[in-house]
Amino acid sequence: MKKVLILLSLVYFTVEIFAQELNCKVQVLAQRATTTDPQVFKTLETAIFEFMNNRKWTQDVYGNNERIECSIFLNITDDDGSGKFSATATIQSSRPVFNSSYNSVVFNHADQQWRFEYVQFQPLIFTEGVYTDNLSALLSFYAYLIIGLDYDSYALKGGSLYLQKAQEVVNVVPQNGEYAGGWRQADGNLRNRYWIIENVLNPRFEVFRKINYEYHRLAMDKMYDDARTARTMITAQLKSIEPIFSSNPNAMVLQMFFAAKQNEFINLYSKASPQEKAEAVNLLTKYDPVNGQKYNAISGSK
Repeated sequence: MKKVLILLSLVYFTVEIFAQELNCKVQVLAQRATTTDPQVFKTLETAIFEFMNNRKWTQDVYGNNERIECSIFLNITDDDGSGKFSATATIQSSRPVFNSSYNSVVFNHADQQWRFEYVQFQPLIFTEGVYTDNLSALLSFYAYLIIGLDYDSYALKGGSLYLQKAQEVVNVVPQNGEYAGGWRQADGNLRNRYWIIENVLNPRFEVFRKINYEYHRLAMDKMYDDARTARTMITAQLKSIEPIFSSNPNAMVLQMFFAAKQNEFINLYSKASPQEKAEAVNLLTKYDPVNGQKYNAISGSK
């Protein structure tokens, strides 16, 4: 009996030590698909889940409790009956806040330009530096982006290696053809994958990566110990957005930041003093006017 327990402990220990980086939930919705067997989408969901969660994306050692929480919600918008699909995807990731059960959203993006081919039961294959197919390219791009942004939230520019890998995925995707949409500089869409990673790595916007680190590590992770000081630090991060906003108010990094943090800001400042609330509302409505009405609710909260 003792030998069995030892063996079980070794199995558990091995799984714990070599856990993959991502804990990615996947959902595929295909209500608008009319010519494909619904079972194909169940298989697709499983294939994406296994691709994201079973692949080792880094050389680092992860425990099960250290895996990055993330999700992909895929909504199939068109199918041609031959295994080619168009879809929209919502990708989100979060990281835990120290000394709490709260997870802070780091990345939240709606990608409107997913087009890919999928053959049921065909494995998804990804090789660094090689373009195999658009679905594996899409998934690997977001896997590296999620990991890079997560590492950035723990150490200043700590995710550079994986952000560069995300950019490498963009660089190897063919710039012409039916699957090129969302990957090109000249797409006419400044919210596409090309511009996401270009902005994140562009020295003009490097303050964004500093904000990502200081917001999470120096403010949110100290919220439990001293909420007032942590909020003051967050307000300072908001003020540091000014150089980006002044030079490019439509920068993708700004849209990414507020897409991830808008609800969190409302919750954080709902407990602030009237003066803090007023200052926060002024900054938030200036830098993120699209959600201005939401932020105005902060002033009325008690």
